[in-house]
Amino acid sequence: MPYTVSNIPDLSGRVAVVTGANGGLGLSSAKALAGAGTHVVIAARDQAKAARAQAEILAVHPQASLEIVELDLGSLASVAAAAEQILVAHPTIDILMNNAGLMAMPERKTADGFEMQFGVNHLGHWALTAHLMPALLAAEAARVVTVTSTAHHMGRAVNPANPHLVGRYKPWRAYGQSKLANFHFAIGLQRQFEAAGRRATSLLAHPGLSDTELQATTVAEGGGGWMAGASHFLSMKTGMTPDQGAMPQLRAATDPAAKGGEFYAPRFINNGAAVRRPIMRRFRLQHAIDSLWAISLAETKIPLVVPSAVTPSAVAPSALARSAVAPPAAAKVGA
Repeated sequence: MPYTVSNIPDLSGRVAVVTGANGGLGLSSAKALAGAGTHVVIAARDQAKAARAQAEILAVHPQASLEIVELDLGSLASVAAAAEQILVAHPTIDILMNNAGLMAMPERKTADGFEMQFGVNHLGHWALTAHLMPALLAAEAARVVTVTSTAHHMGRAVNPANPHLVGRYKPWRAYGQSKLANFHFAIGLQRQFEAAGRRATSLLAHPGLSDTELQATTVAEGGGGWMAGASHFLSMKTGMTPDQGAMPQLRAATDPAAKGGEFYAPRFINNGAAVRRPIMRRFRLQHAIDSLWAISLAETKIPLVVPSAVTPSAVAPSALARSAVAPPAAAKVGA
């Protein structure tokens, strides 16, 4: 049987942060999570659009627990400010859905001088995940879900000598690079969680061909050429709805049987029920992950390192005696 919204277990008491939750797949994800009892942080740049998304969710789920946090993934200062606001309100985060993204746009730079697609799709989420790591590790078994695309197959691993494609920029080349970076990031983060002995997990998802605002925006901006028009036409004629397209990332975030390092996508590549797919492109995978970590640190100056878990047996009795406050309790995602 396909995994649908009705399969999502009761998530009351959990906290989820969804980037780009003011439209498309992010809005569909936020709506489903809120309907399951999750407190959802709508992390988005366009605040007017975020307010409309909040109203839309409340119209379907009047008892939904929601908040809006301004987040511009194209600005490391905005990412840091948003993360600080979230951490003050939420000492534990059970789900981080790295969903927001741009596709095949004309060449632009972020506030920090990064190529826009790599900067928003990967580096912004790298920084956000790093900043929120304490709250993710404080949860009993947090999940980080990173959304990639079938376009990661046409991407090349980021070149340390030219991560921003200076002099080599093409809209689809940059998009493919950023989506492959998402792929490498999710797998690399899972390996860090495992090496550190943490219960937090990292999973990967892609929505296939879904009829969201992404294709229309790409056409309107004029950067994607004929491929943008073809993608828009196909998404309107044969694409899944945003609610259907969001199911792979929702399954990765909520299925009790899902495990760290798994990849969820439509059964028929770009269409169909959300199923677990194999991890492809394994040749020199660790090399690509290590390179991406080095590049991301060099560009953002923000380290993303998962500290090792400390077990009671590894702590001296005197240190335990000095602990006046127990670690915050959090419910297990998907329990």
